[in-house]
Amino acid sequence: MKVLLLYPLFPKSFWSFEKMLDLLNYKAMLPPLGLVTVAAILPQTWEFKLVDRNVRAVTEAEWDWAEVVILSAMIVQKDDLLNQIQEAKRRGKKVAVGGPYPTALPDEALSVGADYLILDEGEVTLPMFVDAIDRGEPAGIFRSLGDRPDVTGTPVPRFDLLQLDAYAEMSVQFSRGCPFQCEFCDIIVLYGRKPRTKNPTQLIAELECLYNLGWRRSIFMVDDNFIGNKRNVKLFLKELQPWMVENGYPFSFATEASVDLAQDQELMDMMVKCNFGSVFLGIETPDEESLTLTQKYQNTRDSLSDAVLAITRTGLRVMAGFIIGFDGEKAGAGGRIVKFVEQTSIPTALFSMLQALPDTALWHRLNKEGRMRTKSANINQTTLMNFVPTRPLEDIASEYVEAFSELYDPARFLDRTYRHFRILGEATYPKKSKTAKKQVNWANVRALLTICWRQGVLRKTRWQFWRNLFLMYRHNRGGVTSYLSVCAQIEHFLEYRQIVRDEIESQVAQFLAEEVPAGEALVEEAIVQEPALSTART
Repeated sequence: MKVLLLYPLFPKSFWSFEKMLDLLNYKAMLPPLGLVTVAAILPQTWEFKLVDRNVRAVTEAEWDWAEVVILSAMIVQKDDLLNQIQEAKRRGKKVAVGGPYPTALPDEALSVGADYLILDEGEVTLPMFVDAIDRGEPAGIFRSLGDRPDVTGTPVPRFDLLQLDAYAEMSVQFSRGCPFQCEFCDIIVLYGRKPRTKNPTQLIAELECLYNLGWRRSIFMVDDNFIGNKRNVKLFLKELQPWMVENGYPFSFATEASVDLAQDQELMDMMVKCNFGSVFLGIETPDEESLTLTQKYQNTRDSLSDAVLAITRTGLRVMAGFIIGFDGEKAGAGGRIVKFVEQTSIPTALFSMLQALPDTALWHRLNKEGRMRTKSANINQTTLMNFVPTRPLEDIASEYVEAFSELYDPARFLDRTYRHFRILGEATYPKKSKTAKKQVNWANVRALLTICWRQGVLRKTRWQFWRNLFLMYRHNRGGVTSYLSVCAQIEHFLEYRQIVRDEIESQVAQFLAEEVPAGEALVEEAIVQEPALSTART
């Protein structure tokens, strides 16, 4: 079987970083880990070619070669996924799709011609697909029906299929699932509340595969909550540390974790010793009432600002996610989020309007209450909420746009980044007994010179940029390279914050235009039915 593995395009988003990637001569941030894992699970007697459309287009020769096209996508990739299904069908190919988006909304892929839906987790449903192919079945829908696979049996992904030099970071996965019950989160719907982990030997084998392929840069642990099973994480880190020492610390790591990481100093120390450099926290909002209502209780047990500071002081750079639009939210939520981000000196703050994702507890509750504006969802930062909130949608949108713009004002962003790295400089980093020799990367040199020119000469931030850089070199010399790489993010956000403003304001105007005729119709109806109250109603 000749299989073309096809990964759809991502739209411009918070994480797309096109301008940064262009500076560093990369095409995409992360590879399609799901597809290379699919390739490892399918029969190895099959032939595979992988095309990430974020890196390059499919060639005519690849289309002609393929017998089956397999696609995987997240919700944010919806548009290109549907387009590529249609293109493959136009060319007479059998099409199979899977991943979070088709799993959540399977009818949408079927409606444009997908032949096979390989839903839920591939360890369970890919063998069903293979059996159907062997039997000559022309179509099928394969579901696990709640059966969660033991990921200790998942093979090493086919990293060899990737164009490694196209990516800024590599990705691996240690665990699936999260023990918490946040109302808006679809992770527990897709992967359950009991975190399942790979064993240490298994994951180190994946790292050795990447090492042997020549990878020597950052690796993102894509777990939605890396510390969901703290016992197993510690067992893994205990095995990882000597491997990292023996191989000269060839990688740095980043991951996602819940804020209760701050309560476990031993775990944080182990992560730093294994060369974890940053962690993404789902903070969501500083408003405790909203956190309680959305059942994110783990964020209400201790001070969120103290947690951020504790993690940073350990030596882990904090990135964080924030959401506006929770039920019962009081006016000024956007400003409170900006204030929290400034007080905690978090440089990279993902900020979005709340979306009710398919099949989540929030989606079911709002659907029951008749408050869904549309049952489709998109977690991009340029999309209005897909439900009716408890305060005016236009007010939430206005606060969101202004807060996003404030967060990524160049001067404020550089100030937060500097303050954050000064705190990091106070941490005691592990001493590395041996470090791998790295050749000069001229793309990095070019990027550095470009950043210095734009931020240190052309813009109004020039004095701030050079002052901060001098003080960083003086107080945290070892962190200068990482500091400058975060400073470079503003090259993306300067453009993206304007895109957010334009897109959201356009959608709000359309929303209000649609609401006014509906309101006028209600007024006219009331005037006809109750003339005596017409003035008051009007």
